[in-house]
Amino acid sequence: MNPLLLLVDDNEEILEFLEHELNEKYTILKAVDGQQALDLLKENAVHLVISDVMMPIIDGFELCGLIKSNFEFSHIPVILLTARNTLQSKIEGLELGADAYIEKPFSPEYLQVQIANLLTNRNKIKEYFASSPLVHIKSMAYSRADELFLEKINETILKNLGDTELDVEKLARFMNMSKPTLYRKIKSLSDLSPNEIINITRLKKAAELLVEGNYKIYEVANMVGYASQTNFGRNFLKQFGMTPSDYLSKKDHEKGK
Repeated sequence: MNPLLLLVDDNEEILEFLEHELNEKYTILKAVDGQQALDLLKENAVHLVISDVMMPIIDGFELCGLIKSNFEFSHIPVILLTARNTLQSKIEGLELGADAYIEKPFSPEYLQVQIANLLTNRNKIKEYFASSPLVHIKSMAYSRADELFLEKINETILKNLGDTELDVEKLARFMNMSKPTLYRKIKSLSDLSPNEIINITRLKKAAELLVEGNYKIYEVANMVGYASQTNFGRNFLKQFGMTPSDYLSKKDHEKGK
C-alpha cells in the first residue's frame, strides 16, 4: 500500500495541484482547514501531513503544534508550506515541531524529495531498532511524548518478563489504554504489532543478559519468558540474524579486540 498523505490548504487550486503531483506514489486525503485536518487524522492512519500556514479557523502553525502535542498523532511528520519566508516564521514552525519548512513558490521535485527522505529515514530507524540487539526502543521516538510512551512500554514488558502469557490485552491493561489505541500507536511508531514488540523486548533483554556473561543460554531463555531454549534460539536467529551462541562469540571477539 502507498503511504497516506494528508494535504491541508484553504486554496482548492493548490490542493488539486499537490494531489496531481503526489497521487502517483501516495494515497491522498485533503482538508481545507486545520479543524477538518484534525478530524481526518482521528479517522485515518496518516503517514505524513503537508500543510499551508495561512488558513482560517486553525492555521498551519497551530495545526502543527496540535499534532505534535497530541499523543495519538505526535509521531506523524509535518511539512509546512508558506509564502512567509522570514527567518522568524521558519523558527516558529520548527519550534512547534515541523519536520520541514518549504517556502512558496517551490518545485514539486523538491517537495517529493523532502517527503521521500522523511518517510525513508523513519523506516530505516524502525528497521535498525528491530534488527539490532542492543538498540533501545526509544530510538524510534519522534517527540518527547513518543519517548515517554515507548519507555513506559519497555518498562512494563520488562516488569512482566516472567509472564509467558503476556499479550496485547494484558499490555493495554497495564498501560491503561484501549487495545485499539495501543495497537495503532505501536504500529505507527514501529511498523510492529504489540505482540511483536513484546517478543523483541524479550530478545533484547536476552542479548543484554548474554553480554553480561553471568548466565548460560538456557538460563537466559528462561529469565526472559521462554519455556523452550530451542524456541528462544529460533526466535533470536530470526530477529537478529544470528544464534545466541554466535552472538556471544561475536561479543567475545569484540571484547578481545
